Amino acid sequence: MKKILITMLLGVMVSGCGTSNNVEIIAHRGASYLAPENTRASALLAWEKGTDGVEIDVYLSADNRIVVRHDKSTKRTSGVDLMVAQATSQELRKLEVGSWKDPKYAGEKIPFLEEIIETIPPKKKLFIEIKCGPEIVPLLKKTIVESGKIERIVIISFNLEAVAQAKQAMPQVPAYWLLSTKKDKETKQYLPHDPKNLQIAQDRGLDGLDVHNAGVTPEFMQAVKECGQKLYVWTVDDPIEAQRLVDLGVAGITTNRPGWLREQLKSAQK
Repeated sequence: MKKILITMLLGVMVSGCGTSNNVEIIAHRGASYLAPENTRASALLAWEKGTDGVEIDVYLSADNRIVVRHDKSTKRTSGVDLMVAQATSQELRKLEVGSWKDPKYAGEKIPFLEEIIETIPPKKKLFIEIKCGPEIVPLLKKTIVESGKIERIVIISFNLEAVAQAKQAMPQVPAYWLLSTKKDKETKQYLPHDPKNLQIAQDRGLDGLDVHNAGVTPEFMQAVKECGQKLYVWTVDDPIEAQRLVDLGVAGITTNRPGWLREQLKSAQK
């Protein structure tokens, strides 16, 4: 009888778990744990590791080119302090942004957006995070349309106006509003995400939210499902936390370690 009860209990536990096969794994700035972030090398390595999508960051340069870059300045990864928005694309392309991560990546350049788009394999997605404002939208649309891969693009941004205008300009492209998790001012504990933001996203025509993982609670996830939106989360490298989010039913998880995290989730399922 004891053996039967244990078997039944294990069956309940397994049936209650979500499956990692249904969640998209998104490589944060490419496979940035191993390769220099926001470079062709990091994107190519992420695709090689079987990620479902790659997330990159974009700015407009002073001469109106879309460059792939996270920081406002180039100093952290190049050693040269240039403000991206105030530098020309020619100045930015002279910088070397690979060797800070590993000498084998010496020679990596700050890519243009089109150079990353061309790496997207069939049935994969490129998540483009707008780091500046709505002024990028016309050129962003032109670049995406001319790439011939519009069906593989997703737009995200913390700037609500930028992502909303991108969605308006390209209705067929999924677009998500990025949000951080707020903390209690006294306890410094993370607070649940506010369901009101789901309504804001819906009112602006967006497809859902892309939020920091700590504020995702069962109640918030239920609100997401009730309004028919999708929820992506960032940036998760902990397999236990990733499994919690899978069980809640998130659409995708952004991680610095796409190949490794997928294997950890698969192992947990076994």
